[in-house]
Amino acid sequence: MTQQESFKRRIRARMAKTGEKYNAARRALIDQSPSPWHSEPEVSDQSVREATGRSWTEWCGLIERPGASTDHAEIARWLEDSHGVDAWWAQTITVGYERIRGLRLPYQRPDGTFTAGKTRTVGVDASMLRAILLDDDDRMDLFPGLPIQLRSKPESKGIRISVGPGVALISIEAKADSKAKVTVAHEGLPTPEAVEDWKAYWTEWLAALDDQ
Repeated sequence: MTQQESFKRRIRARMAKTGEKYNAARRALIDQSPSPWHSEPEVSDQSVREATGRSWTEWCGLIERPGASTDHAEIARWLEDSHGVDAWWAQTITVGYERIRGLRLPYQRPDGTFTAGKTRTVGVDASMLRAILLDDDDRMDLFPGLPIQLRSKPESKGIRISVGPGVALISIEAKADSKAKVTVAHEGLPTPEAVEDWKAYWTEWLAALDDQ
């Protein structure tokens, strides 16, 4: 059993005992244990230390100063204003802290939804793939059986398409030999289980592109 699964069982046990709702029970358990690691951050301890001069343990200790806010935006802003951390690393540290402390599940965004991501270099010309995705008829052929809708303007760098229970942002980068690096970020998913399902879908989708 993973640490995250164990923590979820403790939350449910407390809910059954106290009648609290999920978020209240989780918050109470976190408050009782000031320094548990509920899940690993996506960025390694070595990487965050090299980039910022501090380890995850050190950053967690600083963020949890007396009277500190647990609001995502306020933490990120405090890191920028008080410690001179640039915007990208401020967000990375905030997300890592939230995962370490069990405030955020893997793949979860600040609004509570989840994002599934996949990347692959495929044997398709980047300009051709972009044209196919922007054409209403050709685009349908790439998503058989799924209701989809273009959500971005033709001139947008990334192509946004509503598909399933969310919106997929598809970024295309031209590579040598008429190949393209395709990155998919499927945003707005409702659960961690949906992330796994759609990661599998996009893995197969990218593989099919590569076979064309």
